[in-house]
Amino acid sequence: MKSQKKYFLLVVATVCLVSVAAFSYVGLPRPFNYEQNTSPTPEIKTFAALSTTGDSYQTPNDNMQTQISVEPTLLPSATAASTSNRDERPRRVREAEFSPLTLRAASENSILRYNLGWFFGGKSQRGWLLYVPLIQQTIGASKDADTPEFANAVADWQQQAGLLPTTGKLDDKTLYKVVEFWQSRRLNNSDYPSPDKLLVGPTSDFYDPGRETELRKVERETYAAYKQMVAAATKDKTLNLRATASGELAPDEKYLKIVSAFRSREYQAKLRRESPGSGRAGLAVNSPHFTGRALDIYVGGEPTIIKDFNRAVQVQTPVYRWLVRNAERFGFYPYYYEPWHWEYIPERLRKPTSPAK
Repeated sequence: MKSQKKYFLLVVATVCLVSVAAFSYVGLPRPFNYEQNTSPTPEIKTFAALSTTGDSYQTPNDNMQTQISVEPTLLPSATAASTSNRDERPRRVREAEFSPLTLRAASENSILRYNLGWFFGGKSQRGWLLYVPLIQQTIGASKDADTPEFANAVADWQQQAGLLPTTGKLDDKTLYKVVEFWQSRRLNNSDYPSPDKLLVGPTSDFYDPGRETELRKVERETYAAYKQMVAAATKDKTLNLRATASGELAPDEKYLKIVSAFRSREYQAKLRRESPGSGRAGLAVNSPHFTGRALDIYVGGEPTIIKDFNRAVQVQTPVYRWLVRNAERFGFYPYYYEPWHWEYIPERLRKPTSPAK
């Protein structure tokens, strides 16, 4: 009798243990092992380099770098906020109009925009997500980067640039050609203007109203073009810019104000002495700011911080996107790596609008 009782108790205990174990495994949350997470999370690396003709990433006072600490975030699609260019038909209906090669290119572009490995300024880069607005403008694409329409626009641009065979994929070869095209349209010189070619802009035109007189100098033709561009922007009600009755930017409006313009060689040398670790990438020896034709314009975020998290904010702002679409009408061309940096090219010196083969 006792042995039967012991056997019964043993069976009951075993059943209970198995039930508890099963419930614990199925019904309770288990810790997530992040080291085993192999989902394809887009990776955006920090861009640490500027070209030798680039500019510093200084605050408006140009002598004190700003340090910002933020939690890492996943960058949104550069066109996710836009709905005006979306085809409302079901995707499968739209895709039926395109060839398998175009659809494959669109699929690969959706990955390449995050993960394409390439180099600029001697440094490794990853993806081209931050440059989607400029790329769209350059290749004449109105759709998102993962669409077959975008892939077709890439293929057309590849044909113009002599990149054969045309694939529709924005791969490293195509991206380098796009960057080459962008860079070819810049000033690409540091000619020093004579004093009579410069004027002192009013404090109301500058992001930092306390900026010294010497640091508010702008080349005359560039300043006139800048004022025309600002007047056009203030008329665009979608930008919601605060403006005066005469069309000037209001004193409390920061967007489109000038952060930095002309810099003397002496001032640039002073900045380099104060930041000995900046090198040519951080503070160019021969800066386009020497010409008085390069303007750093406030487009959002921290004015001129080169980190990815800041540029990701800047390229999403309506003001930046407006500049991408309209600045060329007024003679301003971008330094693609710095969303705030725009260079005025006199009409007589402007390059062709199509890429060279």
